[in-house]
Amino acid sequence: MHKPLLVPEFLDRARTHYGDDEAVVATTGERFTYNELGERADRFSAALQERGIEKGDRVAVLDPNTHYHLEAAYGIMQTGAIHTPLNYRLTPDDFAYILSDAGVDAIYADYDYADRIEEIRDEVPTETFITNDVDAVEGGEWESFDDVLDEAGTDYDRPEMAEDEIITINYTSGTTGDPKGVCRTHRCETIHAYLTVGHQSLTDDDIYLWTLPMFHANGWGHIFAVTGIGAKHVCTRGIDAGEIFETVRSEDVSYMCGAPTVLNMLIDYYEQNEPETTGGADVRLATAGSAPPEATIRTVEDEFGWYLKHVYGATETGPLITTSDARRHFDDDSDDRFRIKKRQGLAYLGTEIRVVDEDGNDVPRDDETIGEVVVRGNQIMEKYWGKPEATEEAFSDRIEGYYHMGDLATIDENGMLSIQDRKKDIIISGGENISSIELEDTLFDHPEVSDVAVIPAPSDEWGETPKAFVVPASGDPNEPGVTEAELEDFTRENLAGYKTIHRVEFVKQLPTTATGKVQKYELRQEEWEDEERMVGQG
Repeated sequence: MHKPLLVPEFLDRARTHYGDDEAVVATTGERFTYNELGERADRFSAALQERGIEKGDRVAVLDPNTHYHLEAAYGIMQTGAIHTPLNYRLTPDDFAYILSDAGVDAIYADYDYADRIEEIRDEVPTETFITNDVDAVEGGEWESFDDVLDEAGTDYDRPEMAEDEIITINYTSGTTGDPKGVCRTHRCETIHAYLTVGHQSLTDDDIYLWTLPMFHANGWGHIFAVTGIGAKHVCTRGIDAGEIFETVRSEDVSYMCGAPTVLNMLIDYYEQNEPETTGGADVRLATAGSAPPEATIRTVEDEFGWYLKHVYGATETGPLITTSDARRHFDDDSDDRFRIKKRQGLAYLGTEIRVVDEDGNDVPRDDETIGEVVVRGNQIMEKYWGKPEATEEAFSDRIEGYYHMGDLATIDENGMLSIQDRKKDIIISGGENISSIELEDTLFDHPEVSDVAVIPAPSDEWGETPKAFVVPASGDPNEPGVTEAELEDFTRENLAGYKTIHRVEFVKQLPTTATGKVQKYELRQEEWEDEERMVGQG
């Protein structure tokens, strides 16, 4: 028997079986049952259709982790329109590119970020602008989210949908300046959510704290998985260590996610304030972005009393494709578990992970030979929006039919990955992807920069941080004509804040090949010589 896998059915199930149960704890202090969440989503669906939104149209959401994001996402997808979440840390120019590239017809933007859309609204094809606080947004005409819901009613037309149709586009910075839209189908999202439920041990009595941005690959699939299983969402407007501990205690939080930089923030706060770390439930925490060092895992598990799961993936892959939660390979009471848990881990169910050499052949499972990670699975993206050549390259570089992760790894006898370096020009700092090429292009625009190479440098706080090796226009690294602080300010003014360069080294020349190509590998080797591997451990 074949039944189509459709993402609106996650909310349908929750309404059917948990309608009167609490679904969402809002940042406003409001609490919504699944029936109430469903009604608000229905009203948003009706409102979109009244404004001409049809199946296949793109609707953007720019919001921190509030109840509005959940309502908008399901309201969009119930109409067959394509949910297009935006990274709220980007610049107006970034938003202009994405909204135009995707051809976005409508946007809901939180009041804290709507001004960035207002700045470029005349440059984009978008015609419908909705926010949750019109009084906080100056400029053009914006509609109030709550007023829109009140006026809409609950009747809308849910079109016939097929599981192979695109339902979300998640933009990733990739390795070039222009973001790429990762297209995911109903089937991709549904199967990834099923895998998340299983591997993250989600149950209907879980209480999930949103410390992971919902825009990150649909919050690692948790907008689907947590909803479908009938668990509770606890929303946030950002990361504050004290508030996280307090919410864990007061709301009996049992599960959350966080990049290693979030774990570092929590550890720093814990050491200074000694808060209670649990409420009425045991806490599980999933981390990804860069491998946490053993000391971090030890503190989280032995002092906080939480259980840590290290997962791995990319926006293009669901994102989750591996887990270090392999209890038959370690003893919960043994320090040996830390060695296992800092690895990227074993493949998810139904997911084929290989580590291959330049010719596409599998490397030995000796945990020493390095190759590139490639993956096949039902949770992998369909394509890049409007970029067939980039899509073809992603699935055919070393071996046909596998998505190429761009990460270099070893693999042990149990098939457990350990990332050693990156093939792509990407830096993962605090869980955010930063394109070294984009930073280089920006720095090249400074008149005192003649040549530049940007690489990841180790950072105790962020795992990795961008470092620029700059050949000054003066030709003299001792008299470069510009300061490190001035270059930092220059990148901050021209790029999203998290992409700011924080380390600069002025050099006479960059290492190059005989054909003039910069040898970034040499720079990385020198920068990481005291580390176990050339990737960050935040």
